[in-house]
Amino acid sequence: MAKCDQGYLCEICGEPVKNIVESSLYLRYVLGEVQLHELFGKPERHLKCDHELAQYIRHEKFEHNPELVAANGNATLTEEQCDRVTQGWVRLREVVHLGIPITEYPLE
Repeated sequence: MAKCDQGYLCEICGEPVKNIVESSLYLRYVLGEVQLHELFGKPERHLKCDHELAQYIRHEKFEHNPELVAANGNATLTEEQCDRVTQGWVRLREVVHLGIPITEYPLE
């Protein structure tokens, strides 16, 4: 089956990633870690399956919060990462309703 026929499957659990709000790949795009041209070739993951990224999301609407591990024992760096990734996740939730082009998704 062609990839476009089967949708985007999570490389961890094998289940479909149904929307961008649950997409680790799109969050990384919003954060500037993935370029637009990479969105269709990189493997996809649910945020709930990507513990390395999900651990930094601190928001009451994010239901899956794995245990936070301090980045190299540096609490300040860890807090900055939490702020950045949480802001990216909030932005990802916003763009779904804004009707803006995908090129405007990333944080400034």
